[in-house]
Amino acid sequence: MNQLELDRHHELAEFLRSRRARLSPEQVGLPRGARRRTPGLRRGEVAVLTGVSPEWYTWLEQGRDIHVSVQLLESLARALQLDANEREHLFLLALRQTPPVATFSPPTISPTLQQFLDQLETTPACVVDTRLNVIAWNTAHCLVFGDYDRLTERERNLLWRLFTSPMSRQINAEWEVTAQIILAQFRAGYARFINDPWWAEQIVALSQISPEFREFWARHDVINASEGQKTMHHPRLGDLAFDILWLQTGDSGDLRLLIHTPRRNSGTAEKIAQMLSPMASTEMSEKGRA
Repeated sequence: MNQLELDRHHELAEFLRSRRARLSPEQVGLPRGARRRTPGLRRGEVAVLTGVSPEWYTWLEQGRDIHVSVQLLESLARALQLDANEREHLFLLALRQTPPVATFSPPTISPTLQQFLDQLETTPACVVDTRLNVIAWNTAHCLVFGDYDRLTERERNLLWRLFTSPMSRQINAEWEVTAQIILAQFRAGYARFINDPWWAEQIVALSQISPEFREFWARHDVINASEGQKTMHHPRLGDLAFDILWLQTGDSGDLRLLIHTPRRNSGTAEKIAQMLSPMASTEMSEKGRA
């Protein structure tokens, strides 16, 4: 076993000891008993709660190189009452992979995140969940890509809009490249939620509507892109050029920021600013009348 593996096993052992030490027997439904010299659960108690032998759990806390299954880690996470972040950390240390996700939970947007979007002003930006649903956006994003307040939940899905909206093809000079990249990102998320029926329903519906979707889906491409470029011809703004950034939000691995930064010296930011100015003036007037 090399040094990196030794460090990983050592970190796992220390993590387990720290989580065990913070729990009392009463918290897990066990009697306290006598002669308990140190706070927290004993190794044998964790072993009982997890459903393994005391010897096996002792080896795990000693940092030995032993096989750990997903089912056992799930039992251990429940026994130690780990939260979502701690559970993920446990899986990364033990198996070098994130834990499986059984079902999709709709994420929420904090006021701070929405404020960040709004302050980007001439930079179209939105928040996208694992299903590629756009769940938050700023005014610039609506100006360039359509009024999301008027769209249905299905129409706010990036993949659905790409393959079903004629406007998506008309304004995007590189529609085919964009569609393949977004679809490959969709497939990467699909692997995490493969038992969730929503994904199968979306795939079937798009396959029936779009020949391009059927063709691209059959390629089995998987991408987690972080950067890109987009050139488009907007019916009101004319030619626009963007550099694209996909950024992971810190509080949730299921949310990403999709930011279209106006390319320098392309005139894109100036065009968006000109369109935003009368909109801002109208909003101020309406507030004054209110």
